[in-house]
Amino acid sequence: MKRAALLLSVGLMTVMVACRPADGQDDTDGLARAKSLMREVPLIDGHNDLPWELRINYASSFDSLDISEPQPSVMTDIPRLREGLVGAQFWSTYVPSEFAGLGAARAGMEQGDIVHQMIERYPETFALARTADDIVRIHRNGKVASLLGLEGGHAIENSLGLLRAFRRDGVAYMTLTHNSNTDWADAATDTPKHGGLTRFGEEVVREMNRLGMLIDLSHAHDSTMWDVFRVTEAPVFYSHSSSRHFTPHPRNVPDDIAAAVGENGGVILVNYVLPFIYRPAFEYYERRDSVRARLRRSSIGVQAIRDSMARWQEANPMPVPDVGTVADHIARLRDVAGVDHVGIGSDLDGISVPPRGLEDVSTFPNLIAELLRRGWSDEDAKKVIGLNVLRVMRQTEAVATRLQRERPASTAQIEILDGWDRSLPGREP
Repeated sequence: MKRAALLLSVGLMTVMVACRPADGQDDTDGLARAKSLMREVPLIDGHNDLPWELRINYASSFDSLDISEPQPSVMTDIPRLREGLVGAQFWSTYVPSEFAGLGAARAGMEQGDIVHQMIERYPETFALARTADDIVRIHRNGKVASLLGLEGGHAIENSLGLLRAFRRDGVAYMTLTHNSNTDWADAATDTPKHGGLTRFGEEVVREMNRLGMLIDLSHAHDSTMWDVFRVTEAPVFYSHSSSRHFTPHPRNVPDDIAAAVGENGGVILVNYVLPFIYRPAFEYYERRDSVRARLRRSSIGVQAIRDSMARWQEANPMPVPDVGTVADHIARLRDVAGVDHVGIGSDLDGISVPPRGLEDVSTFPNLIAELLRRGWSDEDAKKVIGLNVLRVMRQTEAVATRLQRERPASTAQIEILDGWDRSLPGREP
């Protein structure tokens, strides 16, 4: 979920205060222990939307937003990355679904270019990582390992050649869909069109396996997830999702699929998006959307709707959970999928209001300290910090090494596999 889509009042930000242990006890020892583990194992965050923030608010220029200095207008800057002991970051190279057929590949490449610019401008802080071993090496050298995550399969424009071009550019994972269906896969928040993956969609998954790209199932419809389990030879990856056990949002992972992730060997990285993780926030959004829909039906004009919504939000502040709610989701996925199959995918700089105690990239130690306070062992905490992601990456790399010996690059075309008519962009005949 992107920050611009939330449209929350600035006043809500006042609710964000430092998180304290639920029992009121001093958590100094827990934080120190968490930081010690994070120095040993790289904290890997699966999703950060700083590149999109830079694009839409700062003209894609680090001259406009110099992150070497504290930048309170965003959730990510170098001082806070250092404070938060971030070892590796998957930077989301997000492309809105609305770009499908309107330059989606160009936008995806430009988003990746922002990450490459950042690495070149701040070489003392960032280094490009393409493999799990790269992450470990870069973390040991005291830098933030940086990886690209292409958010939205429409960015490959139904071309396996473009998929390979993105991989050569450093893309480590591709989110199969965003909010809308692609021509070959159904999205969680759209009306299903294909019943999961089309034949071409299956070929996309196979080619991602061959390339060593992580298959990101965040945003995918349940039917798409099940189809991927059937096709993939590598573990699956959820860059920023949570448990549907707590909140019935379609973006979340239900227990039966979470169990299948454990069997597949994949990993689910838990995010901070309030309506995904907190039932009162989910219900708040339903009420807010209902009010907005009623106002639109009244035909009172765009500005009047905005003014009315601002008054409604001021009178109805959104409930905001604390760090414990995110820990609840991590614990639930551990119980269902297994402790080897859960991690962290914050979605920072893609949200307006994060949980209390998890306001920006400096606060990752708070989450690890919360797990430790609940009785998690050091070894299990290290799996959540980063070892689970490293394992999934290594297994994906091993599958790619084998497949590249066994078969060449796929030349499959959507027009042949799915009977798709190129003369009708984005539509089936």
